[in-house]
Amino acid sequence: MSIVTKTGDQGTTALMFNHRVSKTHPRVETCGAVDELNAALGMARASSESSSVKSSLEQVQRELVGLMGELATLPADLERYVKGGYAVISADMTRRLEELVKELESQNISFKGWATPGANLAAATLDSARTICRRAERRVCELQEQGEVKNTEILVYLNRLSDWLWLLARQAETTEC
Repeated sequence: MSIVTKTGDQGTTALMFNHRVSKTHPRVETCGAVDELNAALGMARASSESSSVKSSLEQVQRELVGLMGELATLPADLERYVKGGYAVISADMTRRLEELVKELESQNISFKGWATPGANLAAATLDSARTICRRAERRVCELQEQGEVKNTEILVYLNRLSDWLWLLARQAETTEC
């Protein structure tokens, strides 16, 4: 099977369960933002010196793959998606991110107001991922407001993820991360 399917040559793409939509559809834009976030986290993981940070970033990346599947599923197909064994973003995932935030906060990382990204490569990649995460969060919010995303935990998860990425970047500015 070739990666070249030609099915998108007319400006449409497939969602889960064979639904086709325009490549400019807000759902596709949202999935694209999460995909960009995943790639940015890959850059952050590759530039990190910390095995625990690498491991946590990889776990988030795996969850984001599931999130893209969830976002690529129309509300009418969500039950079918879950019955098919696909994971959805859960409160447990959010709690794990909150624990990571608490762990960093307990280290008394110093910061004052706005950060200027770029102190080093690790911090810059984390700040880039954070800003992409915020864009993905805005796109999910838009879909929720339109009734197109029912899982309200997605917004909470992305919000905690961006908080954690911000703290990781501040940590990377002052220590090996």
